[in-house]
Amino acid sequence: MASYETQTVERTDAIRADAFDMRHTFESGQPLTFHADYSEDGFSRNLAYSTGIGRISVSSSGNILHISHSGRYSRATARVEVIKRMGLNDDMERIYEGMNTDPFMDSAIRNFKGMRITENDSWETTMCFILSQFNNIKRIRLITRRMIERFGQPYSDGGTIISMFPSAEAVAGASIGDINACGTGFRGKYLKSAAKVCSENLDLKKLYGMDYASAKEALMELDGVGDKVADCILLFGYHKTEAFPIDTWIKRIIETVYFKGRNKSIKELHKFAERRWQPELLGYVQQYLFWNGRSLKVGT
Repeated sequence: MASYETQTVERTDAIRADAFDMRHTFESGQPLTFHADYSEDGFSRNLAYSTGIGRISVSSSGNILHISHSGRYSRATARVEVIKRMGLNDDMERIYEGMNTDPFMDSAIRNFKGMRITENDSWETTMCFILSQFNNIKRIRLITRRMIERFGQPYSDGGTIISMFPSAEAVAGASIGDINACGTGFRGKYLKSAAKVCSENLDLKKLYGMDYASAKEALMELDGVGDKVADCILLFGYHKTEAFPIDTWIKRIIETVYFKGRNKSIKELHKFAERRWQPELLGYVQQYLFWNGRSLKVGT
């Protein structure tokens, strides 16, 4: 495989990020390629991009994000990338006002204040959430890391060589045996099929211009992409915050908090959320419901 060689030149920048908690955002499992390093001085994370144009490192101190970047990232493009990826253009004051409809949501906002919805590469997000089915965050990250190491193109900034996120073409061209060797299990066949479609027939970038319902319908044509996975891809890959992913946990939490434990269908839960909160807030509502419910062991 080809590698990209550039001089190692680290450049730094800082931006203000109010109502942003990096730790809450990354520990919430979005996206699944974020592997964080913690220290007493704050929180840092190296971001390696599939474009092969450079490397970005981000750390937080209070409401200041410190950015260092190398390769072909300019100061301006690095800032744009970090702001987009971290969801820093979202008006959290307005979002919290719209979300705060009851005591449980009020506690969710207080407990996880600053958790943002990140926006990530569309194929990266698609692959990660196909791998997420019947899986936990720790194992998904392990499988993803193995996929990156096995199929990712090498990138060098003149000092450190890293593997970029594998392209859909690379995964489509891999044998099912090599894919399964990364620990994908039954998900391997779905991942290879989706990679083939995304590299030959479905241009994921076109979904940015579609409305939420049309984009969801297009994604659900892929093998291994059902209602919940499609919503996760749209929420974290396209920042379509109308998406409201429902898995077993969020189902139990909503039933326990709002329906006194009564069983409800996925369709009924979607309709409940759409009536209770503004459509453009649903993705944020889901994240805060989910993590507050998990932390309080609601529905267990």
